[in-house]
Amino acid sequence: MVQLDKTKIKEFVENNIKTFHESRLRNLENTKLKDLLKKKNPYMFKAKNLITAQDLVSGLLEAKLSSSEEKIFGDFLEDLAIYVAKKTKGASKSSSAGLDLEFEKDNIHYVISVKSGLNWGNSSQWKSLKSDFENAMKVLKQSSHTKQVQPILGVCYGKAKTTLKRGIILQVCGQNFWYLMSGDDDFYTDIIEPIGHKADQLTNSFNGKKSELINKFTLEFIKEFCDKKGKINWNKIVEFNSGNLTLKDKEEFK
Repeated sequence: MVQLDKTKIKEFVENNIKTFHESRLRNLENTKLKDLLKKKNPYMFKAKNLITAQDLVSGLLEAKLSSSEEKIFGDFLEDLAIYVAKKTKGASKSSSAGLDLEFEKDNIHYVISVKSGLNWGNSSQWKSLKSDFENAMKVLKQSSHTKQVQPILGVCYGKAKTTLKRGIILQVCGQNFWYLMSGDDDFYTDIIEPIGHKADQLTNSFNGKKSELINKFTLEFIKEFCDKKGKINWNKIVEFNSGNLTLKDKEEFK
């Protein structure tokens, strides 16, 4: 294993964390009010008893940003894991569909799929992942140089113990996963500081843009979905979100 150069890791994290902030800002700027109203559950927001336009707009926007930011940051963590494994173990991008990287150690060929968190997939996604690993194992075992193949599901954060999943997939999580990638017990905590590089500055800029968008959407929402007294017209929102019954449908579904 090659000795980990923490200076280069710090530089990689600081440079690439900017991509996370840029992506979340771009996601914010590309948001449209009516897209939010079409994609989010109006019944749930009614059940939360939101009675002001700004509260409803803020809730819609936060719901969208929360789900997208988890995905954006997950991609960053996965890229970091791949970068570290390439530096310390000479890992290469996997040639197998659906998998991220592979390397050899002590006559074992590791094939790895990297996920950000433990709750990453449903049963069909697990089934697909197992199939991807089985296909990779079949190809690799055809080589006379490969004696043993070990599929790894590497999870970037979480406290679960290392566990065998679906009979062949070794799930390695949190500190254990980062140790596998880096050979350093403390790597999982060492990356916290560089991840916060310029966080205050970048987050303040993002929050300023978000506030402007909430104000803009609130005005738009009041014009489109409130009555003359300023009360939210929930029927109009639900009709906009879900109204699609045609005369043909009525005849067919009678």
